Amino acid sequence: MGKLVRAAICSAFVLASGLVSGQESPKIPIGLDGYRMWDKWPMQRIGVRAYMRSTYDRTGGNEGADASHFLFLRDETYNVSLDVLGKGVFYFMRTNHWHGSPWHYVVDGVDNIVRETGTAEPVTAKKTVQNAEFIPVTSFPKPLNWTWGTTKGGDLMWTPLAFEKSVRIAYSRTRYGTGYYIYNLFANEDQLSQPIKTWNINNQPDNDVLELIGKSGTDIAPLNIKKKAGKLKLNKETIEVANIKATNSTIRALKFTIPLDKAIDLERVGLKITWDGAAEASVQGPICLFFGAGTFYNRENKEFLVKGFPINIRFDYPNNKVELACYYPMPFFSSAKIELTGITPGTEEINYEVRYEPSKLAPNQSSYFHATYKDVPVPEPGKDIVLVDTKGIEGHEDWSGNFVGTSFIFSHNGNLSTLEGDPRFFFDDSETPQAYGTGTEEWGGGGDYWGGENMTLPFAGHPVGCRRVADAKDPKDIIQSAYRFLLTDLMPFGKRAKIHLEHGGENLHSEHYETIAYWYGLPSASLVRTDQVDVGSDPSEKEHGYNSPEASPAYSLESRYELGIDHFPLRIWGNLDTAKINYTKLRGTEVYPAQKMDGRYTRGTTEFTVKLRADNLGALIRRTLDYSFPNQKAEVWIADANSNNWESAGIWYLAGSNTCVYSNPPGELDLRNIIVQTSNRRLRDDEFLIPAKLTKGKSSIKVRVKHIADETELYPEYRYPKQSAWSELRYDVFSYISPEFVVKK
Repeated sequence: MGKLVRAAICSAFVLASGLVSGQESPKIPIGLDGYRMWDKWPMQRIGVRAYMRSTYDRTGGNEGADASHFLFLRDETYNVSLDVLGKGVFYFMRTNHWHGSPWHYVVDGVDNIVRETGTAEPVTAKKTVQNAEFIPVTSFPKPLNWTWGTTKGGDLMWTPLAFEKSVRIAYSRTRYGTGYYIYNLFANEDQLSQPIKTWNINNQPDNDVLELIGKSGTDIAPLNIKKKAGKLKLNKETIEVANIKATNSTIRALKFTIPLDKAIDLERVGLKITWDGAAEASVQGPICLFFGAGTFYNRENKEFLVKGFPINIRFDYPNNKVELACYYPMPFFSSAKIELTGITPGTEEINYEVRYEPSKLAPNQSSYFHATYKDVPVPEPGKDIVLVDTKGIEGHEDWSGNFVGTSFIFSHNGNLSTLEGDPRFFFDDSETPQAYGTGTEEWGGGGDYWGGENMTLPFAGHPVGCRRVADAKDPKDIIQSAYRFLLTDLMPFGKRAKIHLEHGGENLHSEHYETIAYWYGLPSASLVRTDQVDVGSDPSEKEHGYNSPEASPAYSLESRYELGIDHFPLRIWGNLDTAKINYTKLRGTEVYPAQKMDGRYTRGTTEFTVKLRADNLGALIRRTLDYSFPNQKAEVWIADANSNNWESAGIWYLAGSNTCVYSNPPGELDLRNIIVQTSNRRLRDDEFLIPAKLTKGKSSIKVRVKHIADETELYPEYRYPKQSAWSELRYDVFSYISPEFVVKK
């Protein structure tokens, strides 16, 4: 359904639940509640921001396989890779094997030491420690946490760590110190399912959560609800599986059973789901990839190709069938049409089951489930593959919701070197990725290309693909795919999501990719830009009452954001297909040009006035800054536009700078090998949340930003190239709002 048509229909009806703007929203699940309340996967997370930080190469390349780039160092055994101030929950950490252990988990100032059993004998650990554990094991038990023996290369931690003021991760050893981390920050604590209380290392995750995640691979959805089930003969190119008419409901289980001997023949049949009579389907793609694998070829005759929490592929050999199941909750508000497409008509029969129930969320508190399929035969050199850009999709400019995972083929030819590519995710038009990872197999839960082996876990996996092309037992055996599902570590967005993936460490691989991005989205914004202060521009400064007595004169900065490589390398390495792309012509040419901006910096106080929507549910300020100033820190105060009754909104802090330390010594137990690196990426966007209690009912506010001097050294007795200061090139101001979405009564 086109944008204008959908808008006309929406305007003709009222919200099914009767919810109006300003009505109280349900509690947002946090911590272990994020698992317990997994039925709230589609829920709008207003006032929640997710960030993924890592040890990536700051130049956009792949130095050290994106390992060992540290914000700053203290003593030999304290090398900081993450440093956050605020109130939130740390949801996920991934390292390559045990590298970096013992780790410092510094939560609200308490230094907790976490180890892995490979730490004691790191030189021989790969050979001698087959069932490694985290120490203390009670804090990091399976199935929330997994070590490299199971994951085939990565240590994965999903135990939530709540922090009231700060969280910091530091490595004791720097050799191959790869890591990426996902955490949430919150604007409105009163909207959370539980208070944020400082994590205690002696606390064990609750058994009910461990038991729930332990049920991955089984039918976890409610059973005693409405159901449509039956048998389908695949005798037409397109088959309607079900067309459900119901008000404000949610599909809780979508299952198919296909004949074992026909699984390979049917793996490219398309799944298509259309919500509420829309002109375009929200779910579309081959069933093998939708259910988590690039092919149904099962080299080792395993029971599970995919044993995920929300998605499964199970081989029932005694009964000669393959079971496909999806438990992502899928809301709809009037109808759900499920089809199979691209069928080669024949006599095969399959079984299906769809279970659904009334929704517990009002439509504008919820969102539609999407699985966006992209077929990329030859990726563009130098540019990321865009798995999904929600802007304009299905005829709608704005979407609010949550990014919840990927399933992707990264090679049809058994080429694992594509896995050097980093995931980069951009939300709500930020030009700096809020999520920046260290590589593709790291995103998929492994390490060192999974050693070519397969694995499947509740939220990450490498289900298919042989170790080496020479070992392939079938042409399908060289198809390599991976998946990553996000639950507690999902990533909310308020108007737009752009999900990117590098193809190789410098975006130079020409492998054939196929990708599915799973996301929830409502065709209405929950975050709208209401003002912009262009620092350094006289008209904008005057309009907003900008006052910064100690600020520098306005200056011009020509630099780059953190994206991919700036120029194609003169010498291109790797197994690249020159038949697809003429790399000779690309050598030395520019990929991303520099940008020019004006602004100021200060070591004092800045004040300005900005507009909000009076019906706001809190606000977000995005600052574009010069990242050459290190560890920028300031206290933020908010006042009504017509008063000087200032209230503190918290500390705004951005750790590090475009200067970092690279330390990747050759031996596991070797001392640090400190190399100071300064990239040419000085432009950066950074965000700060303002709680609704300071903005409610206000159409404008005054903002005061008071710089806090930071004397942190890059490493002992070595200062950053610049003194700490508060940089401000531009402030974009956003209002959180209740999505203006209505559906048929």
